[in-house]
Amino acid sequence: MKRYLILEDGTIFPGTGFGAPIISTGEIVFNTGMSGYQETITDQSYNGQIIAFTYPLIGNYGVNRDDFESIKPTCKGVVVHETPRLANNWRMNMSLNDFLKQKKIPGIAGIDTRALTRRLRDKGTMKASIVDAADDHAFDQLKALVLPKNQVQQVSTAKPYPSPANGRNIVVIDFGLKHSILRELSKRDCNITVLPYNTTAEEILSLDPDGVMLTNGPGDPEDVPEAIEMIKGIQGKVPIFGICLGHQLFALANGAKTYKMKFGHRGFNHPVREVATKRIDFTSQNHGYAVDADSIDPQNLLITHVEINDQTVEGLRHRQYPTFSVQFHPDAAPGPHDAAHLFDEFIDMIDDFNRRQK
Repeated sequence: MKRYLILEDGTIFPGTGFGAPIISTGEIVFNTGMSGYQETITDQSYNGQIIAFTYPLIGNYGVNRDDFESIKPTCKGVVVHETPRLANNWRMNMSLNDFLKQKKIPGIAGIDTRALTRRLRDKGTMKASIVDAADDHAFDQLKALVLPKNQVQQVSTAKPYPSPANGRNIVVIDFGLKHSILRELSKRDCNITVLPYNTTAEEILSLDPDGVMLTNGPGDPEDVPEAIEMIKGIQGKVPIFGICLGHQLFALANGAKTYKMKFGHRGFNHPVREVATKRIDFTSQNHGYAVDADSIDPQNLLITHVEINDQTVEGLRHRQYPTFSVQFHPDAAPGPHDAAHLFDEFIDMIDDFNRRQK
């Protein structure tokens, strides 16, 4: 089925439709991962976005039951150069085409993804649509689209829920969490309680947690002011670990500023240097906003990690409180597991804090 990818700057890419045969509009971004498309598509940080994969062949090992990062993916579309005629893998349950149909997500193949990525790198992320006809009406609809400001609200859990175990009590604030964060905490026998994004500091502290995890999520961190106030209310009283959006919210709660990046970091091959040790980790990343290094108060926050390619702030630690954060995904789903040790550092921080309190 002939379909078109149209961009708000007037560019038209003809292709062949797969997945759900529906019209969809959102912000288009590119991901540089060679594999891990299932984890990417089901990552709630892509809420409202059309994902263009730079690797030329996507879908060759199908979709399995184990690698979901959310139950209901909320991305708006998938753009690829080529999908396979036949997918095969011993863990495979269905093809990517069938999965996208099931989840009502449109896909388009046959796209010159190199040209598309070059355009996004030159002009920045922009609005796009997957449509049946690239006519004036389609472009008028695209230009009229207003990107939502309540993206975290759209993907966060509405009610608290537990993931019981016998270890340390960890409160996880869901801004659009990846299941892999829960997996890493479960590996360490943590007794987890997942709470909505707008939970207050008082409600969190009433649960007497050993630690608080601030998860990843979509959109502009400044659109979640209630979370910023919550962080101000709990830091210093309980150890905190922030990831991705949680990192940005932690920075805002301590007086720093954030900005929208031209095309963001989305992939599984981003080199990050730990400032203190010079250690370099290759990391999984997915973010369109970053912390402004010049806005950080060095009396409060210490920059712990820096992205090698563009010097983006990739990690922070509070100088007085047991709190740290990273912009990348140490849960690494998908991606290198270089930074998984940060979950162990979080556990060690909790134990040290508890010993000091006693």
